[in-house]
Amino acid sequence: MGQVVLLSFPVHPAAGFSISMAASPLTDALASPEVQAFASGFPVLVLHLFATLALLGAGAVVYALLTPWREITLIRQGNSAAAVAFGGVLLGLAIPLAVSLSVSTSVRDILLWGLATLILQLLAFRVVDLVLTGLPQRIQEGEVSAAVLLVAAKLATALILAAALTG
Repeated sequence: MGQVVLLSFPVHPAAGFSISMAASPLTDALASPEVQAFASGFPVLVLHLFATLALLGAGAVVYALLTPWREITLIRQGNSAAAVAFGGVLLGLAIPLAVSLSVSTSVRDILLWGLATLILQLLAFRVVDLVLTGLPQRIQEGEVSAAVLLVAAKLATALILAAALTG
């Protein structure tokens, strides 16, 4: 069987005596450095995740408000080109946000770098929309090839911005 370890716990600092009890495998496992690291790190992970997802949601809403077409309405009507284009926007926003999350050390860091990333990415998306003239109309008409080109341009800007974040 397993080895029995005796642990001592002081009852009160002034008491001068202690209570001993045998450690169990569960107690040993819970006291392990890995479990302790998880217990202290998991709440931070969840907080960082929610902050980043909130930024992603805000960026998607702002983008939807800035575009000349209404993606969500078009998607609800079954427009595949609009779905492809908006999916590209979500990925294009998520890539630099993910890198921002990975290089940040606090929620404040995530919010600052994430907001900067979103602003730069939304500006870049707007420029892409202006440079690729005629694409909004083609996407409204359901032309998937136009949406794919738009997605490629937006993902390219996302990857470049993500690389810039890492220095």
